Amino acid sequence: MSALAGPDAASAPRPAAPSPEVVMEVRGASKIYLSGPNAVAALSDMTLALNAGELTGIVGPSGSGKTTFLMIAGLLEPPSTGVVHFRGRPIADPQTKLNSLRDFRRTHVGFIFQKANLIPFLTAVENVQIALEINDVRPKLARERARELLAQFGLGHREDNYPTQLSGGEQQRVSIARALANDPVLLLADEPTAALDGTRGRQVMEVFRALADERRVAVGVVTHDPRWSDIFDRIVEMSDGRMVSERAGGVAGHL
Repeated sequence: MSALAGPDAASAPRPAAPSPEVVMEVRGASKIYLSGPNAVAALSDMTLALNAGELTGIVGPSGSGKTTFLMIAGLLEPPSTGVVHFRGRPIADPQTKLNSLRDFRRTHVGFIFQKANLIPFLTAVENVQIALEINDVRPKLARERARELLAQFGLGHREDNYPTQLSGGEQQRVSIARALANDPVLLLADEPTAALDGTRGRQVMEVFRALADERRVAVGVVTHDPRWSDIFDRIVEMSDGRMVSERAGGVAGHL
């Protein structure tokens, strides 16, 4: 103890930890799909916030609602009930026409799908470049940025190849580069390492970790892979369309 500390310093209350900076929050959301005469609840009264500078792992069995949550948080599907908030402001509800949020998504949200969904008649670099050009980045600058991202993921030598000339893992890395092109404040990834070997998967997860740490990006990752528990700040478990547990990641967490 410091000599300047008084006798009651050890017992003095510590200041409260600062509140997290919430980037995107899904509040009380459900998602109902109609299957013939039946209604199927993919999500039920789900509330979860994704915070700036935090890497959140979302785990659970197939059919537990993980992808549905990402689609709603990423403004790609409306909730059947509930509200989505962006930095404390309501932005989407069941009545929202999501096409009206298209420009907002392009600027603020990066989404990595389970399938790469590359445009087949564009090369790898063009698939990344187009994400920038639709946001009015000049072609020359867009090309340079796209090449930098592909090189970051070990694809500099494949930038002129078309999707059919790339392996599944290479296609997925192109899709990750595309999702990062516009420096999103929210990055959502659905099984981003499923098609990658251990080395490439670790590289991708470390990029996500750096985005959270260095750029304060809010990152949410759906995964079944237990290798990444040491990288997550927080692990959320889902079952039957609901969040059933939440725990710390890192050395204290496990999938």
